[in-house]
Amino acid sequence: MLEAPSYHAIAAMAVTITMFIAFARGRYPEEIISLITIAVIGVGLYFAPLAGGKPTDGLAIAFGGFGHQALITICALMIMGRGLVVTGALEPFARLLESVFRINGQLGLLVALLIAFTLSMFVNDTPVMVLLLPILVAIAGKGLMASSKSLMPINAAVLIGGMGTTIGTSTNILVASIAADLGMDEFGVFEFTPIVLVAAMFALPYLWLVMPRLLRDNSVIPDNIRRIFQTRLRVGASSILAGADLVSVRGKLPEGITFHDTPVGPLTPEQRLHISGTHEALEEAARVLKGELAPSWVLDRIRRVSKAQGEDVVAVEMTVTADSRLITRTLASSGIADLYGVAVLGIHRPERLLGERDIYSEAGDLRILEGDVLLVMGIDDDLQTFARNDGLLRLEGARELPRRSKAVLAGAIMLGAIATASLGLPWFDAGGYAPIKLPIAISALAGAIAMFITGCVKFDRVGRALSAKVIVLIAASLAIGRVIDESGAAEWLGQALSLGLAYLPPALVLSAIMLFVTIITNFASNASAATIGTPIAFSIATQLGLPPEPLVLAVLFGCNLCYATPIAYQTNMLIMSEGGYEFADYVRAGVPLVALMVTVLSILLVLWYGL
Repeated sequence: MLEAPSYHAIAAMAVTITMFIAFARGRYPEEIISLITIAVIGVGLYFAPLAGGKPTDGLAIAFGGFGHQALITICALMIMGRGLVVTGALEPFARLLESVFRINGQLGLLVALLIAFTLSMFVNDTPVMVLLLPILVAIAGKGLMASSKSLMPINAAVLIGGMGTTIGTSTNILVASIAADLGMDEFGVFEFTPIVLVAAMFALPYLWLVMPRLLRDNSVIPDNIRRIFQTRLRVGASSILAGADLVSVRGKLPEGITFHDTPVGPLTPEQRLHISGTHEALEEAARVLKGELAPSWVLDRIRRVSKAQGEDVVAVEMTVTADSRLITRTLASSGIADLYGVAVLGIHRPERLLGERDIYSEAGDLRILEGDVLLVMGIDDDLQTFARNDGLLRLEGARELPRRSKAVLAGAIMLGAIATASLGLPWFDAGGYAPIKLPIAISALAGAIAMFITGCVKFDRVGRALSAKVIVLIAASLAIGRVIDESGAAEWLGQALSLGLAYLPPALVLSAIMLFVTIITNFASNASAATIGTPIAFSIATQLGLPPEPLVLAVLFGCNLCYATPIAYQTNMLIMSEGGYEFADYVRAGVPLVALMVTVLSILLVLWYGL
């Protein structure tokens, strides 16, 4: 006979359901709902403590999430991801994947899904997503595919791939360990991989073709993406243009670059070519051709000052106002570089000014007019002085230029953090080689500290890497998970489940166990779901005379079906701010995937084990 749940268990379930409904409706910001949830748990347990507990124990449960290792891990991973972005460490990989997206956006998404799925079978899910996140954000920034359309499908592919091997996630290892303690044979690394591969054949088409359509498009084409800047590309001595014919290198240029003159014969060092394109296209053209968009002496000066002062080099856009001294001057006659130590990389002429007379000097240089937008690079203090003294209005959207000198270092730190968490530190003891695997929390925190110490990420820029909404949401989810566990709500639900499965056929028993664990993992934690679900599955198998392996695998798979809420897994949190997602987005796109995977995996387990 099932006893009634305790008042604390009833209250815990009520708070969880209320929070879910409030998140799903989306009438109030997630931060407010999260803070109210934390407050309700803290105040409620203070005045009505858990059995055998003290009032202050409730405060520890409510506010403990802010110091929890899961929150520290996610923040550290965000910082390391920031380090990869600001140093440009992932640019080569981003360009490779970007080339596929440029061929076809859908093809690019499919390739990214397959990469994510495959990598996560052998490397922990979180590091895989941390590596892919800045690449996908960079691709979205170039207008190839909205981050909201790509991040959630790829995150789901990572989670599906992660459940394909026993080493794919820490949850898989936990379930396998509990099962071994209960007397089951240990699972091999690839024992259930075929089941996951077949299930992926159903899931990946959904991720590729359906899920993006269920997610809103958060892409915004800012003005600076549409602006076309005219400039002079200087041929350097080491440039591939030197001694080459212009026609022979056109195929190497990015899309959107226009040449306004075509010199005859081989190009010579210090020759200047009149070109135009977006800021991104001009930067890529200068990189590929090893040319310069401004005099090399001023660019070298900016880099020296940046290194000496420890300041980032930024590129900003400035509008020429009516009282600017630059009006009717050219860049050559303005003396901007000499006066301020900044470099003007290009000039954008608004459409309303096109067609003005005498816009070019006798030397062929564009004359500056009121309303023009200058693309300027330099140290922030110098840029402010330039704007203030020469009558310019600084526009929003300043962009830090990558500190490429630290790209290799940032990449090495990230790979080191991943390797120590996935493969372990090399170590030899009396028994031979025995690598020591570090928890992802330790390796990620060590990596973040290394990013600070080496200057890959600066202390005053940490706020740009972290999201307050994500931090508060994580803290609330951890509080909910603890109160569900410690109030006995999860245990009571498990007992109710075991009583209700006695008369069901094996296929429905598998589905019910998997669905139960999925619900727990989406609202509490993977560890709680594994700890509660594995013994229940083993016990049900014994009572019904079924082999325990398929029921335990139902628990393992259910622990990984964490697509329906942002609080279900830390990678869900990682993508939340970058994708501009709301709680309802996870529900709308994730619940159908959960239903699909529960159905397919249950059928496959029944067929595989001949139930």
